[in-house]
Amino acid sequence: MTETNTSLDLTRDEILRYSRHLLIPEVGMQGQRKLKESSVLVIGTGGLGSPASMYLAAAGVGHIGLVDFDVVDESNLQRQIVHGSGSVGLRKVESARERLLDINPSIHVETYDEPFTVSNAMQIVQPYNVVIDATDNFPTRYLSNDICVKTGKVNIYGSIYRFDGQVSVFWSKHGPCYRCLFPSPPPPGLVPTCAEGGVFGVLPGTIGTLQATEALKVLLDIGEPLVGKLMLYDALGMTFQVVSVAKNPDCPVCSLPPDQIELIDYEAFCGVPGFDRTHQDVEEEWEISPRELAALLQSNPSLILLDVREPHEQEISAIPGAINFPYGTLALHMHELDTTDDLVLFCKTGSRSARALEILLGAGFRKIRHLKGGINAWAKQIDSSLPLY
Repeated sequence: MTETNTSLDLTRDEILRYSRHLLIPEVGMQGQRKLKESSVLVIGTGGLGSPASMYLAAAGVGHIGLVDFDVVDESNLQRQIVHGSGSVGLRKVESARERLLDINPSIHVETYDEPFTVSNAMQIVQPYNVVIDATDNFPTRYLSNDICVKTGKVNIYGSIYRFDGQVSVFWSKHGPCYRCLFPSPPPPGLVPTCAEGGVFGVLPGTIGTLQATEALKVLLDIGEPLVGKLMLYDALGMTFQVVSVAKNPDCPVCSLPPDQIELIDYEAFCGVPGFDRTHQDVEEEWEISPRELAALLQSNPSLILLDVREPHEQEISAIPGAINFPYGTLALHMHELDTTDDLVLFCKTGSRSARALEILLGAGFRKIRHLKGGINAWAKQIDSSLPLY
C-alpha cells in the first residue's frame, strides 16, 4: 500500500524481534519496512480495539493512533484485554498506550482522549493509512465510514454482540462502503449495546484479531482483503460465513466525489449519542435520584417500580417489589399499566429507562420518572449490598 523507504531500515534488535515475519516470503525485510513506516488509527480501545491494537503493535506498525473518551472500569476487564486491574480509573487511551509500548517500545503511539466527532474527525484521520473501526455505537461508525470515503482511507469494520461478530473491509476505491450495506441506522433502541445485551468475553478477541489481520494484509499488499465481503462469525456454532456485498451506485456517500461528501450531525441521524455521557438527554423533571426515590418509597406505598431490564439481570441485582417489563416488550405490557399510576422506571444505568420513559410519555403517561443512573446508582448510594455490573 505504501512505497518502501529503504533508508528506514530495520535495526539489529528489530530484525531479531520480527524474525518470524522475515522468514515469510510474503513479508520479509521489505514488508517489515512497510509496516514500520505505516500508520493505523484505532477508533475505540475497548473490546475490539484491545486485540487489534496489541497485534498491530507486536507486528511492528510504526505509528498507531488511539481514539477514546472513557476511563477503565472493572466491567471492562472481562474482554478489554489491553487494560488490567491496575488501570481501573485511568483514561483508556493512556492505559492502552502504556500496554502497547510495553509490547513494542520501538513504535510511536499517539492518543486522542476526546470523542470522535465531525469537528475533529478530519484532523485525526488525516495522518493515517488505515482506520480500524472498533467502535460500539452507530454515530461514530457512520462517521468513521464517511470520513474514510471522503479521504480515501481504508476502513476495517468490526462489530460484536453477545456471541456474534462481523468483519469487513470498506475501501471505496475498490468496493462498497458501510453505507452501501447499511444506508441508514436501525431505529433508536432496537439494537441493544453490549452494555445492555452483554458480550461473550472472548468474542472481541476473535473479531479484533481478524480486523488486525485485514489491516496488515492491506498494509503489506498481500492476500485478498475482505473488500466486497462481509464475514459473519457465530461463536456458539463455531461457524464462519462470508457473504458478498455489492457497491451501491446510488450510495449517498461513496457514489459522490470526495469534495461533495458532507459530514452530518450523526447523533441526530442515528437518534442516539455517539459516546457515553454522564447524564441522559432527559429533562430533569422526568428524573429522580436514588435518594429521592428512597424517600418517596417511604412516603408513597402505592408507587410502582418498573424494572425494564432483562429477566436474567434481576438475578444479578434487584430492588424488592419492582415489576419487570423488559424494554423490548414494553409495548406488549403497556395495557397492564394505568396512566394514573405513579411510576418510576429503572434499568442498569438509566439509558434504557430513559428511552422507556419517552415511550410512555408518548402514550399519555405523565406521573412517571426514571431513576437517574439506574440500579447501579441505587447500589452505590442506597443499598451497598447490591453488586455493580
